[in-house]
Parts: sequence; C-alpha cells; structure tokens
Amino acid sequence: MTFRPNSHSVSLIGAPTDIGAGHRGGSMGPEALRVAGLQAALSLMGFEVHDQGNLVGPSNPDAHPVDGYRHLAETSEWCRSVRDACYSTLSSGSFPILMGGDHSLAIGSIAAAAHHCADQGRPLSVLWLDAHADFNTPGTSPSGNIHGMPVAVISGCGPDLLTDIGRSRPMLDPAHIIQLGIRSVDAVEKRMIVESGLEVHDMRRIDERGMRRSMEDVLKKLDRRGGHLHVSFDVDFLDPSIAPGVGTTVKGGPTYREAQLCMEMIYESGLMGSLDIMELNPAFDERNQSAELVVDLVKSLFGEQILSRHTHFLEAS
Repeated sequence: MTFRPNSHSVSLIGAPTDIGAGHRGGSMGPEALRVAGLQAALSLMGFEVHDQGNLVGPSNPDAHPVDGYRHLAETSEWCRSVRDACYSTLSSGSFPILMGGDHSLAIGSIAAAAHHCADQGRPLSVLWLDAHADFNTPGTSPSGNIHGMPVAVISGCGPDLLTDIGRSRPMLDPAHIIQLGIRSVDAVEKRMIVESGLEVHDMRRIDERGMRRSMEDVLKKLDRRGGHLHVSFDVDFLDPSIAPGVGTTVKGGPTYREAQLCMEMIYESGLMGSLDIMELNPAFDERNQSAELVVDLVKSLFGEQILSRHTHFLEAS
C-alpha cells in the first residue's frame, strides 16, 4: 500500500506556544521548522503544501500550579483552537501537519482526528513517538505541566476542561494507542499505564529486538485495525546526541538510522493520515540542527527513500 494524502494536499498549522511545558522556547518551534525548509522539502516531493500560518492563543503566564495543573484554562483554549483547525483541514481533504509547540497540543489534534474518523465511520489509532509516556495526572505529576499528561487526557483521565475537548470521553480507547521509544516513566505513572491497557515499546524492547522487528510488530497491529493513523512525534523521541533542541532530553533514544527506518516503515504501511511535530525548542538547539533533522525525517514519512532516489537517478541516466 502506498500512502498519499488526499489530492496530494498538505497543510502546515503552526501552534506557537509552550503553555503546557516547563521550559520556555517551544513557542519558536513552528518558525524553526519553516526556517529548516519543511514546506519547500515537501513541495519538491510533489505535494501541494499550504502554510496556514500560526494559530493565536493566550500567552504563557508562567504561573504556579493550581489544583495540580499549570495553565489549565490557557492550555484548554490552545487545544480547542488546534482541534478546530485540524478538523477543518481533515474535512477539506488535506493532510494536517501540526507544528508545535508543546505536546499538550496533541489533545486538540487527536480530538480532531477522532471527530473526523467518527464522521467517516473509520477507526482511529495513534502512534506516539516519545521519550516520555505522558500519562501523568495531577496526583502523579511533580510539576503540574500538562505536556506530561496528554495521553492520560486522551484516555479519559483529567479535568473536564481538557477531556471535553473531544466528542466523547475517552477520546480514544487507550488500547488503540501504541507508544514507541519510551525511556522515562514516573513511578506511579507505570502502574496507571499497565492498568490502562496502553501498549508500550520502550527502548529496552527496541534494544533487544531491533527497530525493524519492533516496527513490524507495531505496524501489523495497526494494519489489523485499519482506518486512520495519527502519528504524534515528540522530537525528544530522538537521542539528544542528534537532536539537542528539546527542553526535556533523555539519553538512550533512537539513532539517526533507527529513526529513519521507523519513519520509512510508517510510510510504507500506508496508514498515516495526520501528523504532529512537537516539543522542538530552538532555545536548546545548535544552529537549528534539530529542526533540519526533523525535516529529513518528515521527508521519509512522506516517501523519500535511499533506493527510490537511486532508482530515479538510474532511470534518468
């Protein structure tokens, strides 16, 4: 199966906020991706790319937690804007790429994907590429930062201001979420993940089985479910030696080639229907190298492969 967005149309949606994070700077992520040439790269691959500009929302008040949450009302407002923009894009037949911004925004993009899939009577699955499980609640989070909570919210655990962003509660059965690359999980969070039924392929498992076999297992399950696959890509999924531009680095992530293989296999599955790029933080980066790497990986997600480039060269010769 070969993936192509409807009508070869791709829409870039910027969400310039670090409202849910503990470090400032993620609000500059969308512009870093633009500077790294994301639109031009996809255009050269034959896609019709529309940059919808940046969404507008409340500024970061940098306040202390209230009832276990930092910036709950502001985060909810941003997520609702993301939901509406992504849903409108999906309904128009274009493929949305949400450029974050911190990972709390995935509450909005996944709410949009769930709404769109409900309209079409299609199942939804999520592939969560991340160093962190993001299944915290106010009772387990030491910081109250909502970017550590989106998977719990999507699974129905959280305040009404966030869980009501979707059409139903939970927005998605956690059994339909697969996490890959996890290597940082809080102690109480571990128990909640096991009880939820969430499937986690942590780095220990990837080390033992290799990226190829791990991805084969993941994609077989996703293919059996069929429907729409939403890929939520946190840049800290990558090892910080190749992607230092995030606020919450965790050593021991996928290498450059492992990450490329992961993206190439997602493309080859033909399942991907929407994409988040989250937690890119230029304030921690070195000469925008993390953004440039992300653009390379997105190109692989959309079909650029070593062999295909070599084949085109031979055909041209």
